[in-house]
Amino acid sequence: MKAIPRGVMAADRFAVVGAGIVGVMTALELQKQGHSVTLYDGWEPGHTRAASSGIHRVTRSAHGADELYTRWQWEARMRWLELQAEWGIEILRETGGLLLAESGRSQWESAAIPTLSRLGIPAIKMSPPELATRWPHMNFQRVEFGIYEPHAGFLWANRALVKGYQVFLQRGGTFVRTRPRTTPAERLEIDGKPLAADRIIVATGSWMREMFRRTLGSVLKVIRQDVIFTSPPEGSTTYDAGNHPVWIDHGYPGYGIPAVEGHGFKAVIAWHESDIDLDSDDRVVDRGALVRSRQYLSYRFPELVAQPITDQKVCHIVMTPDTHFLLDFHPDHDDIVLAGGGSGSIYKHGPVVGEYVAGIATGRWAPDSRFTLEGRQGLSLGESPTGR
Repeated sequence: MKAIPRGVMAADRFAVVGAGIVGVMTALELQKQGHSVTLYDGWEPGHTRAASSGIHRVTRSAHGADELYTRWQWEARMRWLELQAEWGIEILRETGGLLLAESGRSQWESAAIPTLSRLGIPAIKMSPPELATRWPHMNFQRVEFGIYEPHAGFLWANRALVKGYQVFLQRGGTFVRTRPRTTPAERLEIDGKPLAADRIIVATGSWMREMFRRTLGSVLKVIRQDVIFTSPPEGSTTYDAGNHPVWIDHGYPGYGIPAVEGHGFKAVIAWHESDIDLDSDDRVVDRGALVRSRQYLSYRFPELVAQPITDQKVCHIVMTPDTHFLLDFHPDHDDIVLAGGGSGSIYKHGPVVGEYVAGIATGRWAPDSRFTLEGRQGLSLGESPTGR
């Protein structure tokens, strides 16, 4: 691993490229430390093309056997609650979270139980009969057991992102609405001129792969994720956030968020075979995604199969081979920090990741080996922190 750049002073200029959750949280943390920060994005923060712009995101502590991510989420939970109080808006809704372990494929969930216990994070293992008694509207076929986390839930993603950006501006931050490009040598420039900053943090999510194709082309994979929202039955509160948890169904695989504040019941199939052109593809769910979603509802939530789809969203996820985040210096440029590779899980860690990336950029610590570019390879289901 290369040496950490030294001599970063409070007067140094920081540029953060990408105003998603990683970029905004990093900018706020650098600002808190007294640095001058300029945030760059080609669109208004919270724009509908971005991965961070969805209505809400699942948050839960379980990360298999991985203690670091488990601790980070639990710490991030506390930070989100603090920001919620400070900013005067609801950010975190703790509906509880249900993780379903499939028979014969439960290594990840089995590893999560002792990890949560060691860290003192509340979680309850439930048998199929217990699950069926608690949530009789669900079909628990092929489920070996469930894990219920009472403090899991969802984050109001777009709401928190936009508020964080507004706070950044109120505290004297600068936002430039332009999209920096990279040269063949993977230096950043605007209108053909070098981006003026002493340290540059690039947190452009899925766009990072194309920006740094020479360095990241074989490390990052961008996939399309189609999301549908289904109306609950008329008069029913069974599928509302007050009565239903968020859930992760790795065996299928699927996940989702209950109906809340007029938004339908969100059910997502983790389908990793679809590509997306970030700059030209229409953000409209395709017919195949609708069919797969209906099949999943029939499998796990049979009462919802006949209900109408009321909303849809096309998202994108940038995956790393091992599903670990990418938080490291560019191999050729010690003034550029690459921050992303969220593998669909980085939003929930937002405040902690922002602090961590700021620490890398200011030389307070070196990146943990799991976050570096070197040696990326796939992990088994039991080893993966995300269970993907």
